[in-house]
Amino acid sequence: MTKAPVVHIVGVCGSGKSTLARFLSARGYQARQISQEHSGVPDLWRWKRTPDALIYLDVSGEEVRRRYPKLNLTDAYLAEERRRLAHAREHADCIILTDGMTPEQVGAKALACLEEMGMDI
Repeated sequence: MTKAPVVHIVGVCGSGKSTLARFLSARGYQARQISQEHSGVPDLWRWKRTPDALIYLDVSGEEVRRRYPKLNLTDAYLAEERRRLAHAREHADCIILTDGMTPEQVGAKALACLEEMGMDI
C-alpha cells in the first residue's frame, strides 16, 4: 500500500488554507496547512520534511476584507505576509488566486494541479 501524498498549503490570511486542507484530507491526501505567514522562517513550509507538493494560495486585499470584515487587514499587513511567504511562493508547485472562487472551485483547481503532477488518488 502506497502512502498518500503529503501536500503542504501556504498563503496569506483568509486565502482558504484550512478549507483546502480539509477538502484534500477528505479525498485521501495528507494535507497540512502551514501558517508561515506569521513566521520569519523562510522555509517553514518544509515543516519536518519536504512535502510531495506545495500549494500557495493568494487572495487580494479587497477579497479578504469582504470574507472577513472584522479582521480589518490592511494592504500593508498583507504585503508583509506576502514578503514572509516569498520563499514558499518561489517553490510552490501550484499557485491559486482564490478571489471570487468557492471552496469547491479552489479544491478542484488544487486537485487538477496534483493530478497534473501525477499525484491523483
